[in-house]
Amino acid sequence: MSISNNIPNQKLPLQGAGGLIAILGAGESGVGAAYLAQQQGYDVFVSDFGAIADHYKKQLQDWKIRFEENGHTEAEILNAVEVVKSPGIPDGAPMVKKLVEQGTPVISEIEFAGRYTDAKMICITGSNGKTTTASLTYHILKNGGLNVGLAGNIGKSFAYQVATEKFDHYVLEISSFMLDSMYKFRADIAVLLNITPDHLDRYEYKLENYAASKFRITQNQTGADHFIYCADDAETIKVMEGKTIAARQLPFSIEKTIETGAYLDKDNLIINVHQQHFQMSINELALQGKHNIYNSMASGIVAKVLELRNETMRESMGSFRNIEHRLESVGKISGISFINDSKATNVNSTWYALESMTSDVVLILGGVDKGNDYSMLKQLVKQKVKAIVCLGKDNKRIHDAFEDDVEVIVNTMSAAEAAQVAYHLAEKGDTVLLSPACASFDLFKNYEDRGKQFKDAVKEL
Repeated sequence: MSISNNIPNQKLPLQGAGGLIAILGAGESGVGAAYLAQQQGYDVFVSDFGAIADHYKKQLQDWKIRFEENGHTEAEILNAVEVVKSPGIPDGAPMVKKLVEQGTPVISEIEFAGRYTDAKMICITGSNGKTTTASLTYHILKNGGLNVGLAGNIGKSFAYQVATEKFDHYVLEISSFMLDSMYKFRADIAVLLNITPDHLDRYEYKLENYAASKFRITQNQTGADHFIYCADDAETIKVMEGKTIAARQLPFSIEKTIETGAYLDKDNLIINVHQQHFQMSINELALQGKHNIYNSMASGIVAKVLELRNETMRESMGSFRNIEHRLESVGKISGISFINDSKATNVNSTWYALESMTSDVVLILGGVDKGNDYSMLKQLVKQKVKAIVCLGKDNKRIHDAFEDDVEVIVNTMSAAEAAQVAYHLAEKGDTVLLSPACASFDLFKNYEDRGKQFKDAVKEL
């Protein structure tokens, strides 16, 4: 279990109390937190164990905020009244352990920034679908005329927006790593999409620890708040059986009828909240596939809780364009469709992508394997995949997992090579799907770089 979870009742500094705040990590969240802390009258010191990207360095210099890179000055950081930690830094990092041992509060950017805004918080978490659901929710609320910001794991830093904007609502995509360092923060509307094994290396390889982290999204909620969750998700239901949740519960399901919440009636998505009724054919949804029905239900419930008009919801849910690198259509060549799902960095995401395919698939898989269990993909691979193109330095586990299920498994070492090989293996009417189920760091900077290189390669075909 993450170390900072053991100290939830820390005494935190009062707003604008001054003193030194140290920021660990100088990415989007860290630099945004530094700006807000300075605005609130704190002495700010930013420290990154690695190199700081040039554009973030320039921002810190322009704002006259002290910073260091490629190492930590311990004496300075240990002298801070509070430390804001980047979600990418594990609780087991030596610097974090020292801070916790001496009783210095270590919190997330979301926790810190939440103190300085009265905006309503719509917080979305889950192992899969949270970026899509956060983006769709933001799209609906903005179209509905709400003064709304989008932040968290997506877009501009929440802290920076709190410092520079005056939004009435925020849609926040929140990861388990962020939740681990959140204590007093409260979600007005909390959404938990699903719980499947991911990032277990940060949770002692125990699914129950990871699940407990996800459920921190409900902490501090009151009877006036709302908790939206998937009634079909076994892990979510398992945790809820032993837990008391103060917020009003609004489940969604495609397997059973839900009285208050959302469900599927044949091809119609039905939402009933506060005696308000919404209905829409799933064929009219911009996002297709079973997993996207769940995402649309969650976003639709949020919209109904906030009493948006049915016309706005219907138009928004029909016009939404998905985020880059998530089931993104790259185009058609010789009748072959190319789809970029580079954001699928775990097996579950790839399962969802395959589940939504309606044609034969040439699947591009591989990268840095986080201890993947490929068995859950076997059935879909047998049904839909005619060939697998491996894109990674070490593809042995993919070969071992699928050698009995597909006739062709080919190794490639670049996005251009993978796109070319997949194109030659595909026929008219097929889909070439980049949905790697793995991290990208063996051959690429990140999943965005992998997706961009794939898209560029498709254009060159």
